[in-house]
Order: sequence, then structure tokens, then C-alpha cells
Amino acid sequence: MFEMERQDRWDRKVARLRYESKLPPGKTFETFDLTRLPRPLAAKLNDLARGEFAERAINVLAFGLPGTGKSHGAAALGHALVERGPSVLWVPTFKLVQDLLVAKRELALPRALRKLDSFEVMILDDIGYVQQAPEEVEVLFTLLAERYERRSMIITSNLVFSQWDRVFKNPMTTAAAIDRLVHHCAILEFDVPSYRSMKESARQGEPEPMAGSAAGNGQGKARP
Repeated sequence: MFEMERQDRWDRKVARLRYESKLPPGKTFETFDLTRLPRPLAAKLNDLARGEFAERAINVLAFGLPGTGKSHGAAALGHALVERGPSVLWVPTFKLVQDLLVAKRELALPRALRKLDSFEVMILDDIGYVQQAPEEVEVLFTLLAERYERRSMIITSNLVFSQWDRVFKNPMTTAAAIDRLVHHCAILEFDVPSYRSMKESARQGEPEPMAGSAAGNGQGKARP
């Protein structure tokens, strides 16, 4: 009876955490074809799914061209973490920045940051799509600085580090942001063909794009 009560409480906790996380439903490891990824990348995802990185405030940075599975992989990590108990928040980066801008204009930015700090892991999807206005860069950098060495972040980007000046504009701000993120981090490089392109090619009976296509698009390895 005690065990049933314990399990019921745990299930209700996980359900609450999943609801509050705003994670995309269905984007789990069960629906993610890990076999299409290089073995080292798949192994690293499985290792991160154990959740130890969140306990140590380590960041996870996922790089890759659109359609390569980085957002699905990040969401799958979020779902796996929720199953283990940590609180997670999934949010598109552009939406988070707009919410923080509203809070700043209403003189409520510190309160908004404290609310976000309640989540042990934040997943920022598509950091490269921030509109790059100075005030947007400021609130995004403030968030990164607030969570530095305290809370984990999972960030997806179709821009490699050398292109992050498109986001942060100022070279000093770009370097400072990268430094805070990579000080304690794991890097996931989705250097694989676009899954959407593969499906379309299969539908039309065309050859699949080669895995090295990222280089042809000016996307090198994601190195600090």
C-alpha cells in the first residue's frame, strides 16, 4: 500500500512537471530515430539522458542545420529529465526574449528572472533566430549571466560559434556569452542529413543528401 501511494505521488509529480515544462508532446527518445545519428552522438545523448549534467549545472549546446534533429533531441532530453524529477522549461528563444523585454519595460525583469530560476534546466530552441536588436541582446545576455554555473541550459542553434556575432552583435558580448556557456558544457554536433529532406527525397525517389552537406552550407564544426 505504501509503495502504491509513493508511486502515485511520483506519477502526479512527473505529470505536473511535464505540464509546466511546455515540452513539445511526443518529441521523446521513443519517437527519435537514434540509428540515423553517428554512434558517438547517439551515445552522448543516451548518457545525457541520465540527468547527471543537470545536477552539475552543465550546459548542453546542440548545433546543426535545420531538420537534422537537434530540436527533437533537446526535447527528448527534456522529457527524459522530467521522468527523473528535475524541473524543465522549453521555450523558443525569440519568445523568451520578447517575454523578458515586456518584463523589463514593466520594471519586473528581476522577478521574471527569479521565476525562470525555479527551473533546473531551461531549453532555448533556435538561439539563432533572435531579432538582434540591442535591447533583445541585453536581456538574453542577462539571462545567460544569471544562470552561469548555477543552472543548466540546453541550447539549439543552426549557427556555429563563429557566427554568433549575428546574435550578440558586439564582439565582446559574443565572446562573453560563449565563454559562459562553454565553461561547463557538452557539445552535440548534428552533422547529418536533414531528416525532412530525406523524407522528401524518399517520397520522390531521389538520392538522399550526403551527411557532409553541412560543410557545403558554410557550417563548420561547432568549436568555441
